[in-house]
Amino acid sequence: MKTQLLLLLLLLSLGSCRPKPIKPITDLLGKVWKANTVNEADRLVFALGATTNIKPGYTNFRLDLSQPTKVSLKDVDGRLVTGTWSVSTDNKRLILDNLNPKPTNTGGLIEYYILAEPDGSSLQLERTSESRKTGNTIDQYALIPE
Repeated sequence: MKTQLLLLLLLLSLGSCRPKPIKPITDLLGKVWKANTVNEADRLVFALGATTNIKPGYTNFRLDLSQPTKVSLKDVDGRLVTGTWSVSTDNKRLILDNLNPKPTNTGGLIEYYILAEPDGSSLQLERTSESRKTGNTIDQYALIPE
């Protein structure tokens, strides 16, 4: 009888534990991001504040996710594209879709792997496909809030 009572109390205590709510990843991404460092094909081409950047155009790089589902992206060449953004169901990819004007060879779609769990103060991304703007390289971005 004591064993059954102990088992019942254990089950009740486990049932009363509630998991801590996890903040949706979209809340952590919903801001304007700028480049802190950028690697093109594993070569560092930009570091914020450096005077010897190979690609100083990344100073103006902005990924604006501050509006739910609306995105604007200003890339290394300064060209602005707008569209929609979402996160894959597994929280592993950031998807920019319906981009206008359509970046070359994208069909209006750019995807990034999310390399590390976002914490709101940094965002680590890697393009899932080559970028024509950077000489057909796979690029990695370490972003910080603007």
